[in-house]
Amino acid sequence: MQSLHTALVSASLHRRIQISTPHSLGILTNSTPPSSAKFRRGYDAQVLKPLLSFLRSTSSPFVVNPYPFFGYSIETLDFALFRPNPGLYDQHTKLLYTNMLDAQLDSVYSAMDKLGFSDVEIVIGEIGWPSEGDIDQIGVDVDTASEFNKNLVARVDSGTGTPLMPNRTFETYIFALFNENLKSGPTSERNFGIFRSDLTPIYDIGILRPTVINHRRNSQHYLVSYMLTNLFL
Repeated sequence: MQSLHTALVSASLHRRIQISTPHSLGILTNSTPPSSAKFRRGYDAQVLKPLLSFLRSTSSPFVVNPYPFFGYSIETLDFALFRPNPGLYDQHTKLLYTNMLDAQLDSVYSAMDKLGFSDVEIVIGEIGWPSEGDIDQIGVDVDTASEFNKNLVARVDSGTGTPLMPNRTFETYIFALFNENLKSGPTSERNFGIFRSDLTPIYDIGILRPTVINHRRNSQHYLVSYMLTNLFL
């Protein structure tokens, strides 16, 4: 990353192009409640502290891939989907969390703060919900995927931020644009897309606009406006 930044400086592009790298939430330990979160031992001082120092010095964001889908259970499905629920109360901060994404982001923030880097911006590099899964998976269908992503867009667009980071908007990228039928693993891994391979939408989360592209048949298709859905709201 330092070498890439040096090359950008040489080309006078360092003010236009930022260098960062994404992280799963596997870098955290003790993340419930959010205030207790910290980076895993062995990664904190040797890897993440110098990385965060680089990001601060280059005004670049810390990119994380929070997936409420991978953290929910039957009992916490409403919490993951931004539905009304009792919430999660953090006894240390006296803050109430009404959705899993806020809790995940504040866990990252708490871990960064413990290393002295609470000022580094956070970007959501990947987040999504599959529209199809294996028969034993609860809450994995088209309606639920649509609900999650619509609620996600509304949450990010609101500018509400999180309990520890209020009035803040997070640059957010939805995973994924297309289903990946050749991907290995459980069925859900192949069905995170909001489009099929023929460019027809599986569901609309409010980012599609109809356009007529076949004038002979006067049929409507949907124009894919972004190869990556940049919500940046």
